[in-house]
Amino acid sequence: MLGHSYSYNGGPSQAGYGYGQQPLRHSHSHRGPPPGADPQLWQWFSSVDTDRSGAISAYGAPGCFDFDLDTVKMLMTIFDTDRSGTIGFNEFAGLWKYISDWQGVFRHFDQDHSGSIDGHELANALRSFGYNLTPQILMLVEQKFATPPSTNFGPAPGITFDRFVRACIAVKTLTESFQRADTNRDGWIQINYEQFMNMVLSAP
Repeated sequence: MLGHSYSYNGGPSQAGYGYGQQPLRHSHSHRGPPPGADPQLWQWFSSVDTDRSGAISAYGAPGCFDFDLDTVKMLMTIFDTDRSGTIGFNEFAGLWKYISDWQGVFRHFDQDHSGSIDGHELANALRSFGYNLTPQILMLVEQKFATPPSTNFGPAPGITFDRFVRACIAVKTLTESFQRADTNRDGWIQINYEQFMNMVLSAP
């Protein structure tokens, strides 16, 4: 297993990244980083905290992470501990570390160093996390999260880093939702339409 903190079934855990701690808010008059803060991280955070509220939303964060908006919104939901719709600097620092660890995972499974994850690499990654998906489901995951073909210069065909993170977290979330409903642990569940819709729409 890689030298990262893994949760049960699925990649780096948000534990240990400041997740669950009280968010640090700043007043408009606060001019510098909080004690012990990484100056570079504070500079990046401040660059998107344009109203100097001490918090940023998903619509400002893509400028820091160079991710698509859907991935940023998903990650911010994980680290938005007070469910305010924004993250403060402590949450931002935890999210940054979380993403850095995912980058290590991505590089490990990007075996051909193409900068994207193909179907075989995706299967290896998910299998290492404990998800032995059928070829049919793996193909669906790949099709859902793969980057559309580009006629110009762009990433290699496959799943880019931000979409890889989103794919792994989506598989993890859906699997955990299924496991909660599978009270007999026999691989079968019986749910009504509303429960099914809630399960699917709650996924990243």
